[in-house]
Amino acid sequence: MFTGYNLKYITSIVFFFVFALSTTFTSAQIEDQQFPLPPNSIHLSGYLENDIRNSITNWNKGVVPYSKFVDFFRYGRDKFALGEMWGKAVRSGCMFYRYTQDPELKNILDITVQDMLSVQRANGSISCVEIEQQPDGPGGDMWERKYVMLGLEEYYEWVNADPKVLESLRRQADCILSQVGGTPKVSITDLGWSPNHIESSTLLEPFMRLYKWTKHKPYLDFATYIVESGGSKGYNLFEQAYNNIDPYKMGGPYPKAYEMMSLFEGLVEYYRVTGDPKLQKAILNLYNNIKNKEITIIGNAGADLPYHPAVMGEAWDNTAIEQTNPDIKRMMETCVGVTWLKYCSQIVRLTGDSSPMDEIEKYVYNGLLGAMKPTGDGFSYVNLLNGQKVNTVGWGTTFGDLSVTCCNLNGPMGLAYIPYIAVTNSNAGPVVNLYNAGKISMTTPGRHPLHLVIDTEYPKSEKVVIKVDPGNVERFTLQLRIPAWSKTTIVKVNGKKQLATPGKYAEINRDWKPGDRIEISFDIRCRLVDAPYGSNRKGDNFQAVIWGPIVLARDENIDPNYDHPVTIKRGKDGYVKISREKPTLNTTRMEFSVPTTKGKIRMVDYSSVNGWQGSGICTWLPKEGN
Repeated sequence: MFTGYNLKYITSIVFFFVFALSTTFTSAQIEDQQFPLPPNSIHLSGYLENDIRNSITNWNKGVVPYSKFVDFFRYGRDKFALGEMWGKAVRSGCMFYRYTQDPELKNILDITVQDMLSVQRANGSISCVEIEQQPDGPGGDMWERKYVMLGLEEYYEWVNADPKVLESLRRQADCILSQVGGTPKVSITDLGWSPNHIESSTLLEPFMRLYKWTKHKPYLDFATYIVESGGSKGYNLFEQAYNNIDPYKMGGPYPKAYEMMSLFEGLVEYYRVTGDPKLQKAILNLYNNIKNKEITIIGNAGADLPYHPAVMGEAWDNTAIEQTNPDIKRMMETCVGVTWLKYCSQIVRLTGDSSPMDEIEKYVYNGLLGAMKPTGDGFSYVNLLNGQKVNTVGWGTTFGDLSVTCCNLNGPMGLAYIPYIAVTNSNAGPVVNLYNAGKISMTTPGRHPLHLVIDTEYPKSEKVVIKVDPGNVERFTLQLRIPAWSKTTIVKVNGKKQLATPGKYAEINRDWKPGDRIEISFDIRCRLVDAPYGSNRKGDNFQAVIWGPIVLARDENIDPNYDHPVTIKRGKDGYVKISREKPTLNTTRMEFSVPTTKGKIRMVDYSSVNGWQGSGICTWLPKEGN
């Protein structure tokens, strides 16, 4: 399977010997360009808040069977990796608590954390596997332990800094140190269920978070061991990213998108400590290659064709280029989209570049909300752009009538990240990343109170008003993200026009005073996008309609001719002149009349199409005469 493995192994050793030399003697601490606000600093309203609350109420505080998840550790599991479920459910719950400070949610989390601590084994592990069988590779033991650690770390950081939790985390980490590593221990790249065992190396993230709190050098040493091991069996993923290898070619036969990004999330944390510029290049190369070659128009990625059918739509597959290939049956796993959102969050905080926030906006308003059940108690496993929109079939298990998959556990984490990144701070001043309505309490660079009120119906409206109240007059820079799609954005402060460049932050440096008012008018015109030129000529003759950040689609629920070929009429300026209409269905967020050569058709926002009862969708519109 691994052709040329010895050569790759030798190259890997040489490459990371150089890495190790530079890392060993580097004590640089990389400071983020943006950083999240403290808990309970932002209160959203309207568009996204409804979805967040729906998920909290009906999923995290609703049907999630926390005690059943703990039972996998108490009694064992009958399917690989089921032990991941507890950590995923708890980490989104903790991030939601960070936002809401909801005492009912905290009580649920307190109870389940204490339940999980009660199953810690004598050797310190919290594992679904008996001590004498550890570490269990084929069953995914390391991956499961990783999610237990992440769940407890989110709890410790955002809910309750209980010393017992930190002590448990240290015991878990010490147990892993005793079992995994160089001979006579088991190599981390020999553990796991996949062909290249990438999933076990994702322990990099929880170990770096634990090192951040404890400064216990063996944890950093273990992280270095993971980096030097290359992240997978036979393929050095860090080296491949550094060398700008396309994502679908990374990791040989198993370029699993979700796990690869999860691994690189840990690499970002490792880079923050070591400061190695080679790591930075690998991190940014992967980000740019995913953005340019994998992300579809709704902000997600991965497919089953044409390169990796055996990975069932969960692998990198040159998806940005192949997304109109009509032979694709599975694509855009929700786990991939949410982890991409989180990875983009790391990049924007690390670099201060606005491009990752454009990617987050694209995914949140289209792919994330489009995968969510209208009832808020679950997410689709994979999504299609044309045909049957949602598909719940994939890895997971059932608890009575409740189906639980990796994706309906990961989906809420995507929602929980929205208030985490919507408005951030920087050494220069506040940064507005997303334009959902809300109220924000934070501090200025001079450490004085600052209040922002965002008044808008965005993205239904192009108008945004931000009221700035610093309490006292203070000079600082307020940054506003100007999306790349908004070509002629107008920004005014107290009526005076400001510079606004598409795809950049508008940096407004001035003496801010109470009552200052920012007015923004985005260029929300409707664009017609041609299909990418992929490997399958049957995918060439399609077009998509995008209104501002919103991808539009034809919905079988309101249009029986939803998949018929059309010719969209474009104006002389190159844009499509559409008009807003009252939604046909009360569950539709936005509906438009779109002109064609044979009359108008109705299109709605992709996220509103309800495919949960089998209705179809047409996002890439087939062109007439082809």
